[in-house]
Amino acid sequence: MTAIRVVVADDQELIRSALGIMLGTHDDVEVVAEVGSGAAAVEVCRSHRVDVVLMDIRMPGMDGIAATEVISGELPDTRVLILTTFDLDENLFAALRAGAGGFLTKDTPGEDIAEAVREVHRGHAIVSPRATRSLLEVARRAAPREPDPRWESLTGRERDVLAVMARGSSNAEIGAELHLAETTVKTHVAAILRKLEVRDRLHAVIWAYDTGVV
Repeated sequence: MTAIRVVVADDQELIRSALGIMLGTHDDVEVVAEVGSGAAAVEVCRSHRVDVVLMDIRMPGMDGIAATEVISGELPDTRVLILTTFDLDENLFAALRAGAGGFLTKDTPGEDIAEAVREVHRGHAIVSPRATRSLLEVARRAAPREPDPRWESLTGRERDVLAVMARGSSNAEIGAELHLAETTVKTHVAAILRKLEVRDRLHAVIWAYDTGVV
């Protein structure tokens, strides 16, 4: 089994150390570096194979959001999991818009953080339950950008699915509202992700709010 290679980026040494020790107890995770700034995280990712970065937001110099944007743009195989004290402000939407694959608060239990690292590595999106409502509220307030031609590539039913999905609904809830089988919903969601060229349903929702189509 190949271990998931993780970088911990936080400007507080105690937190870096605690996260490194906790993750080091898992045989399927290897902490390859602990760094204190976004710039240092970017450099490590450029020079080593890194699967997941546990990234704080508020760091001196290049913050976690800027570092996430660089890593996501240059190294698409490296996933970023934001881990921060704050979950009720614009940071949530900004971090995910920058390409983060997940967002957890620092009071998340250690075992849940380790599992989130695994899930993000698998390509799934992770957002702490109490932050999900904040994400949707911030997304609704965000100023829409210019219309995106990818909207035209979606069928009418795919647009319906995306609209319900943008409210935070699960596949089962989407199916119930639109009178579709859950397997059919899954097919539509897969088509939406492919056509919008996004990595997961969470970023499809961000795209929808960001472009003003919902």
